Amino acid sequence: MSVAPATGRLAAAPLTDLPEAETWDEHVSASACPACLAAPSAEQMAKSGDIKGARIMLSLPTAHCAVCISDVERELDQQPGVRSSRVNLTLKRVSVDADAGVEPAALIAALDRIGYEAHELDPGLLSATETDKRGRDLLMRIGVAGFAMMNIMLLSIAVWSGAEASTRDLFHWISAAIALPTVAFAGQPFFISAWGALRGGRLGMDVPISLAIILASAISVFETANHGHHAYFDAAVMLTFFLLVGRYLDYRTRAVARSAAEELAALEVPRATLLRDGVEVVVPVGDLKPGDLVRIRPGARVPADGEVTEGQSESDRSLLTGESLPVWVGPGVLLSAGEVNLTGPLTLRVTAAGKDSSLHRMADLVAMAESAKTKYTSLAERAARAYAPLVHLLSFTAFGFWLWLTGGDLRVAVNISAAVLIITCPCALGLAVPAVVTAASGRLFRKGLLIKDGTALERLAEVDTVVFDKTGTLTMGTPEPENLGDLTAGDFALAAALAAASSHPLARAIHLAAEARGITPARLDDLREVPGYGVEGRLGDEILSLGRADWVGAEAGETTATHLKIGARAPITLRFADNLRPGAEAAIAGLRAQGMAVWLVSGDVEGAVAALAHRLGIADWRAGVRPAEKAALVAELTGQGGHVLMVGDGLNDTAALASAHASISPASALDAARTASDIVLLGQDLEPVAEAIAVSRSARRRIKQNFAISILYNIVAVPLALIGLATPLWAALAMSASSITVSLNSLRLKK
Repeated sequence: MSVAPATGRLAAAPLTDLPEAETWDEHVSASACPACLAAPSAEQMAKSGDIKGARIMLSLPTAHCAVCISDVERELDQQPGVRSSRVNLTLKRVSVDADAGVEPAALIAALDRIGYEAHELDPGLLSATETDKRGRDLLMRIGVAGFAMMNIMLLSIAVWSGAEASTRDLFHWISAAIALPTVAFAGQPFFISAWGALRGGRLGMDVPISLAIILASAISVFETANHGHHAYFDAAVMLTFFLLVGRYLDYRTRAVARSAAEELAALEVPRATLLRDGVEVVVPVGDLKPGDLVRIRPGARVPADGEVTEGQSESDRSLLTGESLPVWVGPGVLLSAGEVNLTGPLTLRVTAAGKDSSLHRMADLVAMAESAKTKYTSLAERAARAYAPLVHLLSFTAFGFWLWLTGGDLRVAVNISAAVLIITCPCALGLAVPAVVTAASGRLFRKGLLIKDGTALERLAEVDTVVFDKTGTLTMGTPEPENLGDLTAGDFALAAALAAASSHPLARAIHLAAEARGITPARLDDLREVPGYGVEGRLGDEILSLGRADWVGAEAGETTATHLKIGARAPITLRFADNLRPGAEAAIAGLRAQGMAVWLVSGDVEGAVAALAHRLGIADWRAGVRPAEKAALVAELTGQGGHVLMVGDGLNDTAALASAHASISPASALDAARTASDIVLLGQDLEPVAEAIAVSRSARRRIKQNFAISILYNIVAVPLALIGLATPLWAALAMSASSITVSLNSLRLKK
């Protein structure tokens, strides 16, 4: 018996002239449950060790830079029972893979010891509520700082206009009365983070910022108490204001670059209508159990995975698969959590809910991919960590130098030292990679591509050769008979009877065609399937066969076919055509336009492969290729210096998928193929494959541009601060501008 490339179930005897490696199997309809088709990869990863033990999710409301990522992960990885941890800076969460006995409270306490606030999250009920609260809090503090800044500026104008002696001192003290409470309140996001860092024995990025604000305020109080001509209360408040604006704009750009994982989590509904003894009861989705019946009204989102038991409707799966057209659903059809019921009421028998649903497992896969470490991420983190002590060293050096140069002028030395502290903050460096990865993965998800591996974008950008499988990849893997009209009604009934005894796709196609035409299968005796050859039976004294050409005595052709042999009569050849996958032509054209070398490799007969290659404009193709030969071709192309993207769907493609530089499989693919691939194509349209490479290349350019922006900013800004040409206020503006520039550059990927 052969294993099909389409779904991985054991196939019946091959009824075609194809090699065993490329015979078809029972086809799973793509309308069954697209999220279910993608999600088993999570289970396979769990079995293979990629997702281990208990999954603990913690919120990190104060994390905001690359240093935070490495601090949190290093501390958690040192805890007993913790295997690994990954911080998602965009969502301000950390995912922990740990032994079942590890308590979240212990991890929260460990993070608290190094100055990070953490809260346990329910993985089944994640939402964006906490980030919305964070945004409102920042806006409130910005408003307070802005109002105080305007009032202090009015008082400062009087001083600048020539107020002297007691009048000047009075205005300074009034400014102090406004500025000091304002700074103490509005600056709390920086102060709390800085104190937590110092308490944990480290130097976070908010330490220099807090020192700069405190020094500016302290110098102003000192000057006012000593009847000085200059005070900097307006500068301290303006500094706080602009730093808060920068922090809020950073938050907003992250929110706009909303990750695919968060979009998936947003599809989860909190409540469901449970049918309990025929009575409708609204319950939390987390309370649903397999076997429960739930009612889904028109316009409502499906709360859990399950099978429709009653009702007919249409389902909108566009947010899960990218397919814009609704699909019909009725009894026996599988639905996935997150779909939208459009036209009629449905009753659903739950198969999985909450954190066990395919939707939630998909969100887990995407979140893990977004949090994975690439070489660029590691580079940014190492640079940011090495940069932190350098910031303080430069600041203290500037303080000592200017104190000596000015003959002990503390005010000048402190101002320059504070400006250096602020202007050298590596926030832009910390944003360089995460913002790009989040924007790119979100864009591809909306196009119907689920990225499972966080390094896939990095590897995809290096691809120069794309190898396609044929059946089930470039074609739909659903053969349709072409010449059934050549059969008489009697012969058709005999063919239908033989086909009904097999689950092979060609046999099923004949059986379905007979049902559609109202043909009743004939009654045959001794029906049996001959593995590797076909099906045979007996009608009276005549032996009937349906299968391979060499088995029934027919001449093998150059097209996909099976052959009907009735007694001593000449065999009848039944030809089949497989529909081209939507977007296949556009995908090939898009890849060729990007300079890709495109190959078509299939186990199908030469004529069928050649015809498809000619239709799609693929010059390099091979037919009759077995699984080991596919992997060998990938290895051969790699050995020639190429970086190969393999696109395939079957067990016969798994070795090639695993050995390729990057890999993509359709959602209808065999579980093993989806597990081996880096990216899953959720919809039927193949066109996003070309866009995936274009987006990955663009993402690589954006990351390099962000690094260049960060380096150029420091080359220009740091010397200006060191020689005293940048005040703390201008330093805050420059630092915020660099972070915002990096974020906006990353967001260009969304277009």
